[in-house]
Amino acid sequence: MKIATIIGARPQFIKTAVLSREIRKNHTEILIHTGQHYDTNMSDDFFTELNIPKPEYNLAVGSGSQGEQTGRMLAEIEKILIAEKVDWVLIFGDTNSTIAGALAAAKLHIPVAHVEAGLRSFNRRMPEEINRVLSDQISELLFCPNDESIENLRKEGVTKGVFKSPDVMEEVFFNTYETLPDNHSDASYAYVTLHRAENTNEKSVMEKRIAQLASTGMKIIWSIHPRSVKQLDVFGIQLPPSIETIPPQSYGKNMSYIKNATYIFTDSGGLQKEAYWACVPCFTLRNETEWTDTVQAGWNTLVLEEDNLSEMIKNYSKPTEYYRRDPQLASKFIVGVIERHRV
Repeated sequence: MKIATIIGARPQFIKTAVLSREIRKNHTEILIHTGQHYDTNMSDDFFTELNIPKPEYNLAVGSGSQGEQTGRMLAEIEKILIAEKVDWVLIFGDTNSTIAGALAAAKLHIPVAHVEAGLRSFNRRMPEEINRVLSDQISELLFCPNDESIENLRKEGVTKGVFKSPDVMEEVFFNTYETLPDNHSDASYAYVTLHRAENTNEKSVMEKRIAQLASTGMKIIWSIHPRSVKQLDVFGIQLPPSIETIPPQSYGKNMSYIKNATYIFTDSGGLQKEAYWACVPCFTLRNETEWTDTVQAGWNTLVLEEDNLSEMIKNYSKPTEYYRRDPQLASKFIVGVIERHRV
């Protein structure tokens, strides 16, 4: 089989690390990097550290409006799929790279396999929500990380080709995390990522989120996305002394910051899960989350714009039940299902 894998953002680089190795044991993979994340710390370093194969194609699309970025990806991916005559297209998550890959494949009648299918925030104002809903509707195989995502698809009329799958990110996470030393010191800190449009598009909202972080009185280490750097400059926002910014981290360094943090404050989907697996309390700076299982388990708490984060932390009780690693490997499961459905 020949499988085209579409990636473009940090969480997708992580997921493809184990899947590419499994695919290439018996099949041909065409790895297409859209260039959605083009910063060295958010792209090149991940490929080197996680031993991801060099992409056969790098579209270098870069930044742009939602429509512009997606359109450029769609046009270029279509050309590659026609030239390579692939049997399957593999997509991940909910980015513009995801929907561009799904649309290009569907219009060429190439079956699509979607990893992390069925997740819903139920907030249609989020570009990611539109991407994931549409991608699910045109996918042949849908790999869902939990029962809730399967139920979401059922309610939308999608029941064929749906599989409950082990989590690819979990497989990569524990391969790295368990090798890291504990470096806890007396100086506790909260590790932060904050980049989604809903938190950075408007000055008033971004100021509220920063004020929430500062209100904790903790040392804040913010691994800052280029988008957030740009918005701080556009809005003329000055960060308080308690907030230290660092560039996007390599995968191993990111895991180390998570492992040794007292709290995680984030609007990232991936970091919510990583905090859950690491058993580090996470406060998600959003009005909703796709990863409701982390909230139900007590390791994740939603923080609305008007909430008092400092009080929420004071009243927080860490769960007594810790996460247990899934022994089944996602990479073998997913590739096995695709093999059984080869066209």
